[in-house]
Amino acid sequence: MSRAFVRDEGPPDPPPPAYSLPPRDDADFPRAAAAALLDGARISEIASAELATGYRWGDATLVPCILQIHAEAERRGDDRLTQVAERYLRAAGHDLPL
Repeated sequence: MSRAFVRDEGPPDPPPPAYSLPPRDDADFPRAAAAALLDGARISEIASAELATGYRWGDATLVPCILQIHAEAERRGDDRLTQVAERYLRAAGHDLPL
């Protein structure tokens, strides 16, 4: 059989996740961008979250938002979100909360 008709490649890659973000000039954009970066990290899709938000992983300007999200995640017992928030804070060169 000719290899021209044999499919060697695997299934197509799934589309990147869609992030629901307010307009960039909205006061809530930094918080939404921080949440999107953490959500992307939860599913190993940091690159798509960076592209959607315009922020890089570990960007120090989002540290206040990440700290708030981290505190909320700890209160709710969301260990995975706490973990990725701590990874972000380390990448930003920020001391971890006690």
